Parts: sequence; structure tokens; C-alpha cells
Amino acid sequence: MKRNSNSLKLKRLHIDAQIEHIVFMPKDCPIHKSEGFSSLNRVKVRVNKKTLIASLNIIDNGILKEGEAGLSESAWKALNAREGDLIRFSHCAPVDSMKYVRGKMYGKKLSEINFKEILQDVVEGRYSNVELSAFITACAGDNLSLKEITFLTRAMVGSGRTLTWNSKIVADKHCVGGLPGNRTSPIVVAIVAAAGIKIPKTSSRAITSPAGTADTMETLTYVELDTAKIRKVIAAENGCLSWGGTVKLSPADEILIRIERALDIDSYGQMIASVLSKKSAAGSTHVVIDIPVGKTAKVRTKEDAEKLKYYFKVVAASLNLKVKILITDGSQPIGRGVGPALEALDVLSVLKNEKGAPQDLKNRSVMIAGEILELVGKVRSGKGFAAALLILENGSAYKKFEAICLAQGGMKKPKPARYKKAVRANRDGVVKEIDNRLLAKVAKLAGAPKEPGAGVVLLCPVGTPLKKGDVLYYVYAQASGELHYALDYLKQQPDIITIR
Repeated sequence: MKRNSNSLKLKRLHIDAQIEHIVFMPKDCPIHKSEGFSSLNRVKVRVNKKTLIASLNIIDNGILKEGEAGLSESAWKALNAREGDLIRFSHCAPVDSMKYVRGKMYGKKLSEINFKEILQDVVEGRYSNVELSAFITACAGDNLSLKEITFLTRAMVGSGRTLTWNSKIVADKHCVGGLPGNRTSPIVVAIVAAAGIKIPKTSSRAITSPAGTADTMETLTYVELDTAKIRKVIAAENGCLSWGGTVKLSPADEILIRIERALDIDSYGQMIASVLSKKSAAGSTHVVIDIPVGKTAKVRTKEDAEKLKYYFKVVAASLNLKVKILITDGSQPIGRGVGPALEALDVLSVLKNEKGAPQDLKNRSVMIAGEILELVGKVRSGKGFAAALLILENGSAYKKFEAICLAQGGMKKPKPARYKKAVRANRDGVVKEIDNRLLAKVAKLAGAPKEPGAGVVLLCPVGTPLKKGDVLYYVYAQASGELHYALDYLKQQPDIITIR
């Protein structure tokens, strides 16, 4: 194949940049000089008949010779590239929708068309990480009106595929987060599916927490299911628990989540748009949303929760979603484990009706499942909890959970990380308070969710009487360095658990 003036020969560098598309050129390459490209420019690249937009990195370490270029692994796979293929370069057209982002930065209200244009450019890869960060920051805090949240949600739904089902009732649930260990979804899905209700649960990976539902489920089964596989699992078992990124439901959201994770931002307006766009795109008709409230939860006050509840209802109505909003206690973690595998062990303990299973996780899961059964009309108002509890305690829920895991590709055994260290009480007393955010940070510093077995196992919920030297919690890490990193942080945070 003849090479023209704006093409180079590909060399595979095996550089993992996660989902970031990056193209690498040597410093002395004439293309970036003649075209006026510089590092971090967005450039359009073409390999055979496939194109994408990538960030340019210029390197000067001899890894690429004259006439060669490289790609990050995600870009390599997206272009279906092979060693020696020619890669051609051209300038990207200006991102016209950035004018709306700049307007939003100065307080301008955006229309639904504005959001659609922005998200179309986001999905097509025209926004750099800097531009994505600008959009997220401009919309963060209380910067989106209720009308704008509705517009953003609709635009997110329209940014990707939607699923439809041959059923008038398709259930789902969501918790707004901020509560370590609150892994109710696998239990709720098992109960609701066992009751004969379709519940195709597609979940995100963690944004600012030590584990998302997809992270936890990945320690138990396979979650990267395509649309055909999800349909097959639902047809067989009524329920599934998959990662939403694979099926590209609201794909703009997955891109934004990656930046939100780096910025540690998860604002209310964007959260509402994220949650409801995925529920709508997944074909849900009835959704129960849990809003835990506590001074160290994501939602701090009852007033904030009521506002969020109202916003959820208004935006859901615009999407023809029937929702039930629960405002619940978010004063302390739920269950014992905080981190993917450790939370999965709690889930299994509840589903198997083990004697020592965490009762708070059990009761919360049964309550949410019962609310779904009432919302869809499966049982009368006030009868949901008892109906859900019976399905759990007679073993039907665990049987259904096993069947779902097998249908998704097999059931795996979650394993705690290699290293373990006890954190002990420094005085006699009673546990009066637990800081959710700081405990979650310990789990993240120990390696969660990247290391599935890392995290924290909490042994002392609020009200637990203690003697000096009793174990408060265990910290798990896969590497000794991460364990020591987390323990060093603990020395600076003596008030994660308040004992009086």
C-alpha cells in the first residue's frame, strides 16, 4: 500500500489508556510540523475504512522510528488495526457545540437542542478531556434548572440505543449512593425476578465510591453482556445484572462518568439525568429510587432529599416512567463489606439465608423489593415487604440468583484481597457515629474498586458496645504498599468511628 504525505505506518505499543483514544507520533515526524499539530491536539485518524478522533501525544524516546505511529489499545481495537497498517491524519472540524458550553459557564440557560448537539459531539469523540471537564463543571452544583435537567436527560436517552420488551411492566431500582456497602441490587433483582417480574438491571461501575453494582457483580459472574445476551437472559430468568457500558444505553453518560470519576464530581442534576436516561433507555416502566439521607451520605439533609425527590418525579414523568421515591436512613454503612468482592460476600450471605448475614442489608433489600412489587401491582399496598421476605427466606431468590449468574456465563467465587489488617478500638465505649465518606475513602485507598478484593469489612455498626482492643474493621489490600497507604491515612483520621 502506497503511503501518502499525511500517513504513517502503525506499530503496536501496547499502551493501556483505558477507554481514552490516543495517537502517538515521534517528535521528528514531519506530519505534525507541516500540519501544525501539537501535543494534546484532537486529530482525525483513519485506518482502512474506519475513523475516529484521538488526542495526539508526541514522544521522543526512540520507541517510534521515522515514518511510524502508535495507538493506545482502546484506539487500536476501535480501528481494528493491524501492525503495519497505514494510518492517515487530518484536522478535526471545530467543535461548534462548545459555544453552548461556554455560554453555560457564564450562566446561560441551554435548550434541548443545545444539549443534543453537545452530547452528539461527546459520543462522536469530538470533545477532549479538557472540554468534557468544562461541560461537567459548568453543569455541576446547582447550575442546572429543572427544565435543563429534563432536556439533558432526554438528550442522553437519544444519544444511544434503547431496549424494548414485549411486556407492559418492566421494573428497575436505583440508589443515589453515598452509603458504603449498600449493595441491595443483586438481592432485589433476584427477589423481583423470582416473583415473575422482568427486571433488566444495567448498572454503572463506581464513580466516586469503592464499588458500583457492576463492579460487585463482576466478582460473581460476567457483566459485559451485549443486547442479544441480555434479551436471552431476561427471556430465561426475568432478571439480569449487567454493565450498562457494553450495550451503549445512554453512551454519553458513560463518557461523562469517566470524567466525573477523575474530578470526584457527582452533582444532583447530572445524577438525575444519568439515572433516568439509563432506566428509560433500558425500557423500564416502573422504577423505585432510594435516597439515603445522612450528614456524611451523598444527600445530607431531608430538605435536599425532598427537592431531589420532586426533581426525579418531574423528569421521570416527562419520560413516561412511573417512579416511587424512598427517603431512607443514610447515617451509617449498610452490611459489612465495602469493596466489590467484600460486598459480594454479603450479598451471598443474605441470599443464602445464612445465620450471620447482615440484617440491615437484608431488611433494606426486602423493603425495596417489596416496594417494587407494590408499584407494579403484583401485591396490594402494604403487602410488599411480607411477599418479598417470603421469596427470600424460602430460597427462591437464591435459586433465581444462581440461575441468572449461570445464564450470564457462569458463577464465580468472590475472594478477599491478600493482605489484611485489623483496626482496633482505642477505648471502651459505644459506637455513636460512623463517617461514611471517610470509611469509603479508606476502602478506595486500599485499592477498591480497581482491586476487587480490596476494601473494608466493618464489624461495629452504630450502637455496638466495645472494649479497648476490639476490632472495629479490617482493611484488605492486594498489595502491601496499598495497605500501608490506607493505614497511613487512618493515622490522620481518628474520628472515622466515634466511640463514646
